[in-house]
Amino acid sequence: MQKDHAPLTGKILPVLSARLTALFPLWAILASAAALFWPAPFVASKPAIVPLLGVIMLGMGLTLTWNSFTRVFTCPRFVAGGVFLQFFLMPLFAWGIARLLHLDQALTAGLVLVGACPGGTASNVICFLAGGDVALSITLTACSTILAVFLTPFLTWFYVGQVVPVPVVDMFLSIVKIVLIPVGAGVALNTLFGGHFKKVKPVFPVVSVGSIVFIIAIVVALNRQNFHMIGAAAALAVVLHNLAGLLAGYWAARIMGWERQVCRTIAIEVGMQNSGLGVALAMKYFSAAAALPGAIFSIWHNFSGSLVASYWSRHKPGP
Repeated sequence: MQKDHAPLTGKILPVLSARLTALFPLWAILASAAALFWPAPFVASKPAIVPLLGVIMLGMGLTLTWNSFTRVFTCPRFVAGGVFLQFFLMPLFAWGIARLLHLDQALTAGLVLVGACPGGTASNVICFLAGGDVALSITLTACSTILAVFLTPFLTWFYVGQVVPVPVVDMFLSIVKIVLIPVGAGVALNTLFGGHFKKVKPVFPVVSVGSIVFIIAIVVALNRQNFHMIGAAAALAVVLHNLAGLLAGYWAARIMGWERQVCRTIAIEVGMQNSGLGVALAMKYFSAAAALPGAIFSIWHNFSGSLVASYWSRHKPGP
């Protein structure tokens, strides 16, 4: 009689997926090293960036339902405050850091573009590990993703449009295609047929991680010739940008008198961006160099977020 291995697979797959996803910074570093030593196949894969991001956005949508947006009505001040802080602070910090470090136009545009992007799906996992409000985190990610259709092109133009041409309308249409349609399709599929995806859902984060790792490798390969000159400056800018977002997000929420669990959530949502979107838009509308801050941010914010989550997980939030 043949044994049914489904229950065993159902237990192993989520654990394996979680471990592979948790090692994201390692995969990104290994892929970046490969891109520096063997750039040709990654350079040739440049046209794959936008489709890969579409796959990531579809996977994000498949983790959401229409109920993910209903938190707006149950705790509007937290959602409104979190979204406002994200879109107000992160582009401003990016612009300020770029001026402080005297970054060139390409890196400035790329850093501001990352700052103007919505929250990333990794923030939901980090929030869970950090003892934050996961439901609020998911709602903030969902809402900022929708608002990014309008705010990302506008904020990028507002901060760098004077020195770099920013095609606002074209960027808006790209975000609709790259973000809104795949996320909407994923939400609809999950809402209507989510039960059918239950067994394979653990695979979605691995596919997303694999896609963003490949995108990072492409960007590194395209910047190989001048990586030693601009890589250090971009890395410093990204680290300062991410840390400023985490700290300012937390303390702004504390100043407003919100409980610590909410403050942790706001900090993570503000500090962690959908840098993959920034990479895709930078490649399409600016240059390969402008995509470098987004690629580095993708690696760094997962590392810093893991450290923050590790610390907070050992300290209960309190009031």
